[in-house]
Amino acid sequence: MKYMFAALFMLAACASAQPVETSAPAPAADEDTVQIMVLGVYHFSNPGHDLVNTEADDVLAPERQAELSTLAKRLEEFQPTAIAIERERPGDTLIDPGFQNYTPEDLTQKRNEIIQIGYRVAGDLGLDRVYAIDESEGEIPFFPFERVQTFAERTGQTQLIDDMVAKVRANSTELEAAQNTETISQLLARLNRPEVIQSDQEDFYYELLKLSDAEEHAGAVLNYGWYARNAEIFSNLLEAAKPGDRILVIYGAGHNFWLHHFVENMPGYELVDVMPYLED
Repeated sequence: MKYMFAALFMLAACASAQPVETSAPAPAADEDTVQIMVLGVYHFSNPGHDLVNTEADDVLAPERQAELSTLAKRLEEFQPTAIAIERERPGDTLIDPGFQNYTPEDLTQKRNEIIQIGYRVAGDLGLDRVYAIDESEGEIPFFPFERVQTFAERTGQTQLIDDMVAKVRANSTELEAAQNTETISQLLARLNRPEVIQSDQEDFYYELLKLSDAEEHAGAVLNYGWYARNAEIFSNLLEAAKPGDRILVIYGAGHNFWLHHFVENMPGYELVDVMPYLED
């Protein structure tokens, strides 16, 4: 169940793509400011761990590889000094051990978005700072969806859950269809528009706050568990960051809302809009 939140939040972001206006990122306020650019992604390798799974087409196909190469060049214009990825923190260090064994040949063999985007950009730029900042288990459950389902059944509110899942499933189907006509950059743009990030938070997580009574606050429990996971992820990012860094964060799009929130509200940090880098 630990992956379920990714589908429920990420896939709801799949509204129709809109043209993106280009604009250069604002310069950092001072040389010590840490600039963070968050790229919310879908899962390229079809791991099948979500409640509703979108079938991603083959990113190893020549046309997709060309699109990924173009996307990487655009992201490199941000001039990142480090990359942060959705991989479990390996221990005392945050350095991702997977990148140490990376070779360009991996791009022709491995479909994972961490490799296809994160490692590709790091390899192109000669970076040695690829950080694994994910957390999947904490002091409290991060995504107790079973508890929400049980509450809904007890209180006769299963329709609320059913409607949410139906919406996710519809958006998953839409994203699958969009792969026939859109580039990977355009598909990612669907997930990273600010209005979509906001509406997804409201339509799923805040909607779940209604699942509450005098006996139990099931929806609130899920919300603060999800907040806790993202807070721990961001704490790892803070640990990795150095003054003046420009860090490209590549994460499941379901994390967009809270990662943006933390960057925007942390003194000494600046959020750089990813959308201009996704325009075709």
